[in-house]
Amino acid sequence: MSVYDEYRSRLRSPGEAVKVIKSGDWVDYTTALGFPVLLDAALAERRDELYDVKLRGNLCFGPIRTAECDPSREHFIYNTWHCSAYERSLCDRNLCNFIPMIFRNVSAYYRSFLKVNVAMMSVPPMDRHGYFNLSCATGVARSILETADTVILEINENLPKIYGIADESIHISEVDFIVEGSHAPLPEFPIAEASPAELAIAQHIIPRIASGSTLQLGIGGMPGAIGKMLADSDVKDIGMHTELCSDAYVDIYEAGMLTNKNKELHRGKGVTGIVFGTRKLYDWVAENPAVAVAPLEYVNCPEVIARHGKMVSINSAISADLYGQVCAESAGTRHISGTGGQLDFLTGAAMSRGGQAFVCLPSCRRDKSGVLRSNILPRFGGDIVTDPRSQAYFIVTEYGIANLAGRSTWERAELLVSLAHPDFREELISAADGQKIWRRSNRR
Repeated sequence: MSVYDEYRSRLRSPGEAVKVIKSGDWVDYTTALGFPVLLDAALAERRDELYDVKLRGNLCFGPIRTAECDPSREHFIYNTWHCSAYERSLCDRNLCNFIPMIFRNVSAYYRSFLKVNVAMMSVPPMDRHGYFNLSCATGVARSILETADTVILEINENLPKIYGIADESIHISEVDFIVEGSHAPLPEFPIAEASPAELAIAQHIIPRIASGSTLQLGIGGMPGAIGKMLADSDVKDIGMHTELCSDAYVDIYEAGMLTNKNKELHRGKGVTGIVFGTRKLYDWVAENPAVAVAPLEYVNCPEVIARHGKMVSINSAISADLYGQVCAESAGTRHISGTGGQLDFLTGAAMSRGGQAFVCLPSCRRDKSGVLRSNILPRFGGDIVTDPRSQAYFIVTEYGIANLAGRSTWERAELLVSLAHPDFREELISAADGQKIWRRSNRR
């Protein structure tokens, strides 16, 4: 039987394919652009005949019909590894729960601890050898598909095929059902415009990025600003090793700076696990020999990250306390995003020869009522700790950079107060004094 005969024998309508799902099953949607739009809609149609179907995804952009159609969560219970803005809105409506993790461990969790009855994901069309590329979801997809009792693939003609290092594809012989149908163009996510504070933070970091550095950028306006500023600088021969590939790397590439030529691992290739951004990014990664995808258990492994000399990791945070703890995933107990790979890259960059790990946050914010609030806090009270104080390195606000490595509690307090908005410094000093982490001889 040819691979095309196998393909035809597995072809089903979305409604026929999801009939395999039973009450009580665990169903996985993989991640981001791997979200199976047609299959999710077909499963939502079965709401009244199913109960307690548990769903897992992450960075899905919505709408997730199974979550939206069942506000009681009696039929479908959606969970995420990392919140997109849409999934955050589901959390706010009590339609989504977060699964704590460190991203490099996700594959091991599936292989060792988790049950997957049915895995459903979107992939590009099959090639002539019978393989489906896992595209923008390669970082997490393979371990989910291997764990699943049943694998259903939804063909999305708009997804790019991306070359890989390993585990970037699945063969027709490993697939149970295939679904076809028309899709809207891929959703686009332009990098948010950087705020004045984020631009100031980027300006503090740019002089510390040397030619030949390998770069990891997180999500948001500030990493985007880094990309644009690098493109306008005289830095040369930047490398890419990153959990998430965004449009910031295209800016660096188009400026002729993203050559990957000095990388000590995968020379000449920018490595990533997950891709989402604009059409320009999707076109750039498609069948580009200079870009390679791989599972996050590899991309985010600190030992792999550390093999890149001059590794620079740049991530955003929501708040930090005077002990050097960092929160990048909640505002108090309200869930915002996720741990993701921040701690993975912070650890790996710190291990790298000449490496630097930056965690960045504006010094303050205005709440919904317009009141100015400090993002440097005396201590956390319900905020989720993403980076422990024992792994705090460079903290950056618009007021400067502080390296907390090896610093005592009173030194950290002094450094972090210097990064706070001036309106809050006396208040923070008073709190630090009460917490017995302030030297009375410290400068005020």
